[in-house]
Amino acid sequence: MGKLGLGCVGILVVLAVIVGISLAGTYNRLVTQGQDVDRSWAEVENQYQRRADLVPNLVSTVQGAANFEKETLTAVTEARASVGRATVTPGTAPTSPEQLARYQAAQDQLGSALQRLLVVSERYPELRANQNFRDLQAQLEGTENRITVARGRFNESAQVYNTTLKRFPTNMLAGFFNMKEKPYFKATTAGAEQAPRVQFNFGSPTPAASPAR
Repeated sequence: MGKLGLGCVGILVVLAVIVGISLAGTYNRLVTQGQDVDRSWAEVENQYQRRADLVPNLVSTVQGAANFEKETLTAVTEARASVGRATVTPGTAPTSPEQLARYQAAQDQLGSALQRLLVVSERYPELRANQNFRDLQAQLEGTENRITVARGRFNESAQVYNTTLKRFPTNMLAGFFNMKEKPYFKATTAGAEQAPRVQFNFGSPTPAASPAR
């Protein structure tokens, strides 16, 4: 092989090394960003689990109030059970919008049921005077705020990953390794881009309406 041939081979080898290093760097960046999405998702799961863990004590405390609306308690209990069924692989972000939508729908159902329970509890002065109930309210409020933050951070990390994934030629490499976009939490109703809002009034009790029977 002449000098010209050896020179061409050398150039091709150098180019192959450069391309290989570039592809390896791109792949590693996608893996790192994908792991960041999974970490953010794990925090979302932790906060939702924290809320679900508060439900049994909250329901138990509310059941002590005379004539408390059984329909409201049933809704909370059933919604919590629904959350347990709407699971994804622990610590791994959902891989499709449909999977995330089912998970979000179950969590939003529980959030709405809890909100309804707390609204109804305003009719029961003995509950508002119950320190355990007030503590649970405060814990629930803090958890809802943490859920909102965790969901926002998940969406941010998913956006970073998806943006990298769509860029050329990264999208070709992602397709080869079957790397797909991550779904986002989306608003299901106007103003629902955040987790269901839970607000409490710890001021002096207002005259209570007669308990529903």
